[in-house]
Amino acid sequence: MKELTKAEEQVMQILWEIKTGFVKDIRDKFREPRPAITTVSTIVRILEQKGFVKHKAFGKSHEYYPAVEKKTYTRVMMKGILMKYFSNSLRQMVSFFSQEKGLTVSELEELKRIIDEEIRKQEE
Repeated sequence: MKELTKAEEQVMQILWEIKTGFVKDIRDKFREPRPAITTVSTIVRILEQKGFVKHKAFGKSHEYYPAVEKKTYTRVMMKGILMKYFSNSLRQMVSFFSQEKGLTVSELEELKRIIDEEIRKQEE
């Protein structure tokens, strides 16, 4: 799966949020200053060429929707980050973020709860 540019990712974030929309709907979700409608249209067409977006035609208008789930894209990108920056070691990545961000006790307990839950699932 290809990595998205910042602009492409912004459009995808909007489409994942609104589920379906015309170019105008997507543009309206941008913060000010909004990009030109032609810019959004170009980005959407590029995303369609890359396989991230599909459309339904309504005459000359197209309603766009995500062809790739946000969870799928996130999983692939996180695996890439894990391999590229942390030698494919989840332990190194978690250690890095806990030290750099300075996680609170509450956040660490939440991480522990998530890990304990996953351990229970795998033991069943």
